[in-house]
Amino acid sequence: MGDVAMTVPVLRAFVKQYPNIKITVISRPFFKPFFESIPNVTFFAFDEKERHKGFPGLIRLFNDLRKLKIDAFADLHNVLRSKVVRTLFALSGKKTASVDKGRAGKKALTRSENKVFVQLPTMFERHVKVFEELGFKLDLSNPTFPEKAVLNADILEIIGENHEKLIGIAPFAQYDSKVYPLDLMQEVIAQLAQNQDNKILLFGGGKKEIEILDSISKPYENVINMAGKIKFQQELQLISNLDVMLSMDSGNAHIAAMLGVKVITLWGATHPFAGFSPFNQSLENALVADRNLFPKLPTSVYGNKKVEGYEDVMRTISVDSVVKILNNCQ
Repeated sequence: MGDVAMTVPVLRAFVKQYPNIKITVISRPFFKPFFESIPNVTFFAFDEKERHKGFPGLIRLFNDLRKLKIDAFADLHNVLRSKVVRTLFALSGKKTASVDKGRAGKKALTRSENKVFVQLPTMFERHVKVFEELGFKLDLSNPTFPEKAVLNADILEIIGENHEKLIGIAPFAQYDSKVYPLDLMQEVIAQLAQNQDNKILLFGGGKKEIEILDSISKPYENVINMAGKIKFQQELQLISNLDVMLSMDSGNAHIAAMLGVKVITLWGATHPFAGFSPFNQSLENALVADRNLFPKLPTSVYGNKKVEGYEDVMRTISVDSVVKILNNCQ
């Protein structure tokens, strides 16, 4: 989800700077709401379970796309499926370009010995290079974002209408090494909830996460678990109205950022230097684990690698530092 969300700011810049070019985004149907407010962008649903399943399905996908009279193919994912379709377009004489994921730099950043601790190009910069290869120079320095969505009655019934500050918190991630310890997160929420001008909305998904968020929110009138209560498109509308989002290194950070919301991120095994910081966010908004105590950090690009003795690195990010930065966000 984060990978798809990271394409949105780049496409917004593209259509603003090249208003006469039509873009077709190919992705899973679930992600269609990401692109609905972008002019000159149409969405083509990739049917991975039936029509476009397997190699024969990718041939059908290519043939389906050819009917759209596509002139160039930008591969912003560069995985096996997209490589197959990209190759078919290249063989048919169309111009193609693909994202360079910078694997050598990421390996050097995350290795234990002889680590090269430098900021790598962001995914947004890598996406820009893809379009440059196709002949379209892009400038991301003056981004545009959609207007805050008008919240419908269903959402307002859940969150109410009276709040000075709307804080979103997404405390989960795909891997445990990227998740702030639950007891510390509960303390963050407890301190934020003391201010009755704050309304704190919790985001997550799945039965286990919903149960955890229910238990966290139960003691407080101004803490609300949104998980499982609204549809995905409504969730996007709600996130667009946040004053700030607190997130792990996860998809929710990128969703909030693509909507122009200020995002505070917490980093454990991973690090912003790998290039996955949310769009248009200051590095000061990224709170990272202590590398003096844990010099092997970052140990992973995606958080899927476990290193002995590094299970509790996120405990070096203090509750007070998280609360302070959230309180300072306007």
